[in-house]
Amino acid sequence: MAIEVRPATVFADVATMVGPKNPDSNVCWCLSYRLPSKENLALARRQRGERVQQLVRETLAPGVLAYDGDEVVGWAAVHPRADTSFATNRRIPHVDDVDVWSLWCVRVRPGHRGQGISHSLVAGAVDFARASGAPAIEAYPVDNGGERVDLTMAYVGTRSLFERAGFSKAADTTSVINGFPRVIMRLELT
Repeated sequence: MAIEVRPATVFADVATMVGPKNPDSNVCWCLSYRLPSKENLALARRQRGERVQQLVRETLAPGVLAYDGDEVVGWAAVHPRADTSFATNRRIPHVDDVDVWSLWCVRVRPGHRGQGISHSLVAGAVDFARASGAPAIEAYPVDNGGERVDLTMAYVGTRSLFERAGFSKAADTTSVINGFPRVIMRLELT
């Protein structure tokens, strides 16, 4: 299987990965960290998908998608931290003043898990950030010590996933997901 990762510029494929089956559902659409809290909370149902459609049309894609042939099989949200809620998040501190990019969501489509696609997505997100001029990229995964992470919370990734991609632990946080502490993992790109 040859997985290709490319910028998320096709709305239908982004919708396949992060949108609901019912467009009137009030789900994340991977906007919770991408938008300021006030804007995120104000969007409901179809407005959420419409906002993602706007983001996909911007010059800088809102993330990357993984493809197995023509089939979309994965998504990773990656963008300059300054454009995300991580810019002001009190639980996930800034390590320094570098204009880092944030990688906060990695999703693999059901039926395609366990095939290494998350590794391809992280590598593709790093390549996308580097090609876009990012000096460094951060992720905020759980430090689960090898314990199983509930699938609904696994979108943040694990420390070991990012270590295998060359990231190093940069700092602890006060954020906890599914009972596991989150850490800041960082990779310098320049």
